[in-house]
Amino acid sequence: MSERLSRLMPARLRQLIWPLMALAALLLFNGLFTDGFARVTIRDGHAYGSLVDILKLSSRVMLVSLGMTLVIATAGVDLSVGAVVAIAGSVAARLIVQQQIGLPMALAATSGLCLVLGAWNGTLVGWLGVQPIVATLILMVAGRGIAQLLAGGQIITVESSGFSFIAGGYFLGLPFPVTMVALMLLLTVALTRGTALGLFIEAVGNNETAALFAGVNPCAVKMFAYAFTGLCSGMAGIIEASDIKAADANNAGLYLELDVILAVVIGGTPLNGGRFDLAGSLVGALIIQTLTTTIKMRGVPVEYTLVVKAVVVLVICLAQSPELRKLLLQRRASA
Repeated sequence: MSERLSRLMPARLRQLIWPLMALAALLLFNGLFTDGFARVTIRDGHAYGSLVDILKLSSRVMLVSLGMTLVIATAGVDLSVGAVVAIAGSVAARLIVQQQIGLPMALAATSGLCLVLGAWNGTLVGWLGVQPIVATLILMVAGRGIAQLLAGGQIITVESSGFSFIAGGYFLGLPFPVTMVALMLLLTVALTRGTALGLFIEAVGNNETAALFAGVNPCAVKMFAYAFTGLCSGMAGIIEASDIKAADANNAGLYLELDVILAVVIGGTPLNGGRFDLAGSLVGALIIQTLTTTIKMRGVPVEYTLVVKAVVVLVICLAQSPELRKLLLQRRASA
């Protein structure tokens, strides 16, 4: 990209161009070399195909990345999102199957509990001053044990058409999880760009002391960010349990926090906080899922999957690095 073109682009678009180019390259590669990848069929008003599957499968990472983006923007991190996903699935399944509670009340109770779990992280980080990685590591470890206790160490099967619709249903021709992501994106944008909250989050991430003297309450801002992440994780947990029609506390949300953090970073939100890009995080989630789908469809052996994934992510991150581009330009000029 030329320096002149770079100057003409808005700052946010300049940051997003590299993830978009990486996603376009992955889609182009599959379109050229993977049979049927770009084919989308419509049956009974529902869209089917690899591209639709990517949207559906990436919905959990996209949901959690919305909350994680805000947390990282405050210069924090949440390692407990995978455990919260497991807890959400166990609670929802237990309420529906064992307590015979109606689906709306069960989903509301599950979401409320996950909101409280996120607020717990926010309390430790914001009000008690515990380091984010330590505070969320506590729930990461304890949370999965809690999920297993709630499920009684068993996989709870849920036979409910309404519950199955959450992951398996369609709305306006697309999988319902895509609709959930769209609604949460609209809510997040309304909260962070339609009000001063987004500025408060960026101010706390940039300089917490300066934000405090400017009248911003850093504790309340962090509480919101972590609580919102807990809510997003709960929704992802409900989708995952609905997808398999059961609560699997051992495997639900396993290593999800790694994919989510990668998606946020690939999308252009720096780990040191101070600014965030919600659209970039969603693109990052799509990159990760497209890469995973590509690896599986190309028949890459399982033992190489994580290595290939790591190499591609590293290349994308290096392409985004202004320091690396500056170094390459200096070497080119001196040559």
